[in-house]
Amino acid sequence: QVQLVESGGVLVQAGGSLRLSCAASGRSVIGFTMAWFRQAPGKERVFVAAIRWTVTASSADYADSVKGRFTVSRDYAKKTMFLQMNSLKTEDTAVYSCAARFGTSRYDEASYDYWGQGTQVTVSS
Repeated sequence: QVQLVESGGVLVQAGGSLRLSCAASGRSVIGFTMAWFRQAPGKERVFVAAIRWTVTASSADYADSVKGRFTVSRDYAKKTMFLQMNSLKTEDTAVYSCAARFGTSRYDEASYDYWGQGTQVTVSS
């Protein structure tokens, strides 16, 4: 089992920056993909970014809507994933959840086996 705990969600003004964290515990996550999804009010949960958790390298994927603004990274030793969000827009307002699956990145939430509880990010105009 993998337990995931997100943190860092707050109210921020448009144009600002924010960093979210997702701490993993339990079994090893080597060979896993860890991802960020978000769900805006009244909308479905969608993929944001993902990073592979391998010993030697970490490849990343991004949704088109966040490319160039968001960066996913990791602290390998602490089993913690980060999402640096810059140039935030009001449409980035959502509950951000981290997820994990063994294997390569997938964009659909059904492919992920482990989920955190989510953290609210609100971007004001």
